[in-house]
Amino acid sequence: MNSITDIRQLDFSRSYTYADYLTWQFRERVELIMGKIFKMSPAPSSQHQHIVSVLTATFVQFLKGTPCVVFPAPFDVVLKIGSHEDTVVQPDITVVCDRTKITTRGCIGAPDLVVEVVSKSSVKHDLHEKFQVYEQAGVREYWIIHPTDKSLIKFVLNQAGKYEPSKPLTRGDIVVSTTLPGFQMDLNELLSDIVAEPEVDYELNIRRI
Repeated sequence: MNSITDIRQLDFSRSYTYADYLTWQFRERVELIMGKIFKMSPAPSSQHQHIVSVLTATFVQFLKGTPCVVFPAPFDVVLKIGSHEDTVVQPDITVVCDRTKITTRGCIGAPDLVVEVVSKSSVKHDLHEKFQVYEQAGVREYWIIHPTDKSLIKFVLNQAGKYEPSKPLTRGDIVVSTTLPGFQMDLNELLSDIVAEPEVDYELNIRRI
């Protein structure tokens, strides 16, 4: 199979597989959702990176001495939907407690917990396409954090394999993890302002799919 060195060599109207993905050697970051290519956003904002850094450090400290490992993006997660490996995503934060799923290239199979910090350009992708594949692949817990709204919503898989949302949490609240018993964090620390964010022309619209 020939390597792809320029994203312009790809046909965005066709479907690809994980085997195809492994041949891509261009600089642009993309995700593969049920075989379809999605370009990732440009460099994230400082507020986005602050949230990812603080939360990653908190997870690392809490999970010391446990089998669980934390990976910030970019980190490939290959999700199996049915019998197909045609979904490759890069969550902002990935927590994996089954180390047999970890390879030199990323994680093969559903992580235990993923976090996405949404932006204006990614909110639809995170709430629709990614929501669906995380749920279908069996990711046990999915957090969506909105820096502008200073909000966090946690989705946890129920026994029927469907996500149940928490109430929206914000500064002054404590977020706890269902998947990582004993983990909790004060959102005053996580959602503190670093700089004023310009994104005020949209709102987080959480809805069931």
